[in-house]
Amino acid sequence: GCNPLAETGRSKLQNQRAVLNQQILKAVRMRAGAENLLRATTNNKVREQVLLELSFVNSDLQILKEELEGLNISVEVYQNAEETFSIPLVPLGLKETKDVDFTLPLKDFIQEHYSQDSSEYEDEIADLMDLRQACRTPSRDEAGIEMLISYFLQLGYVENRFFPPTRHIGVLFTWYDSFTGVPVCQQNLLLEKASVLFNIGALYTQIGTRCNRQTQAGLENAVDAFQKAAGVLSYLKETFTHTPSYDMSPAMLNVLVKMMLAQAQECVFEQIGLSGIRNEFFTLVKMTQEVAKVGEVYMLVNTAMNQEPVKENIPYSWSKLAQIKSDHYKALAHYFTATILCDHELQPGDDEDQQEKALSQLYDYMPEGLMVLAVLKDKVQRKQLGKAHLRKAIVYHEEALRVCGLCKKLRNIEVLQEVLTAAHKRSLLKYAQQETEDDFLSLIQAPDILPKTEHKIETIAPQFSKVKVKDFFHKLGPLTVFSAKQRWTAPRTICLHHEAGELGFSLKGGSPVQIYCLDPVCPAASAGLKEGDYIVSVGGVDCKWLGVSEVLEKLQSVGKQPVEIEVISCQDTAASLHSKSATYSMGMQKTYSLICLAMDEDKIDQTKKAPLKLPFLSWGTKNRQKAASTLCLPSAVAGSSQMKKKLSPFTLFNTESSLY
Repeated sequence: GCNPLAETGRSKLQNQRAVLNQQILKAVRMRAGAENLLRATTNNKVREQVLLELSFVNSDLQILKEELEGLNISVEVYQNAEETFSIPLVPLGLKETKDVDFTLPLKDFIQEHYSQDSSEYEDEIADLMDLRQACRTPSRDEAGIEMLISYFLQLGYVENRFFPPTRHIGVLFTWYDSFTGVPVCQQNLLLEKASVLFNIGALYTQIGTRCNRQTQAGLENAVDAFQKAAGVLSYLKETFTHTPSYDMSPAMLNVLVKMMLAQAQECVFEQIGLSGIRNEFFTLVKMTQEVAKVGEVYMLVNTAMNQEPVKENIPYSWSKLAQIKSDHYKALAHYFTATILCDHELQPGDDEDQQEKALSQLYDYMPEGLMVLAVLKDKVQRKQLGKAHLRKAIVYHEEALRVCGLCKKLRNIEVLQEVLTAAHKRSLLKYAQQETEDDFLSLIQAPDILPKTEHKIETIAPQFSKVKVKDFFHKLGPLTVFSAKQRWTAPRTICLHHEAGELGFSLKGGSPVQIYCLDPVCPAASAGLKEGDYIVSVGGVDCKWLGVSEVLEKLQSVGKQPVEIEVISCQDTAASLHSKSATYSMGMQKTYSLICLAMDEDKIDQTKKAPLKLPFLSWGTKNRQKAASTLCLPSAVAGSSQMKKKLSPFTLFNTESSLY
């Protein structure tokens, strides 16, 4: 990652964000304490003092929220350093987090779950923590994106290795909301993964705003970055649907995706007009529809930002900037249409049909009494309709300037004021160049312009597969076998003796290899080898990643000498789980379950299908994870594992104990 002490504009903003997050956390705790005291006390004097304190705390929180909003609208820090005459684009700030120490929880889990020496994995744990620390200050380029994606993919390995679905291992993740500054603390790794995804999308937006919008390549990169940002945020919305943070709620992410696509559409328009807009009929028609499309998408963004519950948390200046851009680009659409009508009279050599078709595509309807072909041929009608479009353009320009002047944050952005003022003056000058004697007779209302684009903007889904990462904890073995979801016995040492060149068993599977067709009377079986055991080492050499041929080669390489192998067995937990339960929780805080056991005979012929005996209570199965307290009896179910799975709905519980 970048040097966290580097005094860049972006690092200063992130440091200010971190300080504000701490202040907001303190104020939130004070408010929670005051509210608890208010509910607990009956003393009127104390209640008055608490209410007064609450008013101060709420005011302080509002001020801090406004300061955080000011950081979110500090768009000039993220823009390209060169002088530009373009409306600023809005980036997302990175979510802040606290340090996380993986050392003790992961070492304990390795010792307990995998029965391995945890000291051998200190370097791997340190690498994981270093990568997380670096992801807090990623560089604003593809290298920063790749680093964040590599950590996100590494979290997938960590989740499967160390986070069982039935319990927490004691790692607490804290992330601050990007808009409200309120912290979210959970032991769930999904919060970490979702927050990293959000930061990937946020970093793409910062890359997009940093691109030089005065060059063709810069605009192409900006469009690509905003499309990728929208793709990551859309993936986050679809994958993590119950995130506890406001900035990652489905409604907020939906708005952010729309905003990124709108900014990509804006860059596409700038890309088309970068080399200059020729004052030619068909070129102006194309530009009119393109710029009308930009105005339409920003109008939709502004509408979405003003809907509940997003309205309460989205920065006020963002919604106003979307409104300003919508009005500004609608005004440009009307200005271009007026230029078409006022500057391009139908000449004898012009193609009337083509011009009529092109102009009719701009309108959903024509003003009463006007026809497209008649307007093209009649100089007076052309001028009247053109002036109507100019009047509408001026109204939109003035509205954009008015909204910009009312927003404290936006009126301090000089380049925004300059762009809006220049466009307004251009429309006024164009209107002044037209004859004004017949203004009082002109009652034509300019129709709306139909938006259309030849460059459809869509989200670009994240390409995680392009980033190759290696599992830090590769030494634990293949993830399909050695995961947190499966429980294993501690490694057992078996001494193998060759008898007439035979081992007494076969091997199957990939890596690790599995004992197959074990002869029950062979010396290996007598030494404790079981059918289905996995071989994890041969002669002290780790072989979790070796195939059948490689393990056989190692076993045969020792000749007739005894060789020690280490094997592990999968712990079958189905016997300690249960088939049906009846739950009674009528207004009680705890839930008591009566376990109804299906008793089968001790021995069932494997070729016959075991009949399922009905329990004496045939109530439906309940999810035991929802029960606050459950007393269970040991199951007496015997038979095939398939039968056990059918009887037990609680396949996630891995325990040998019969009491929970």
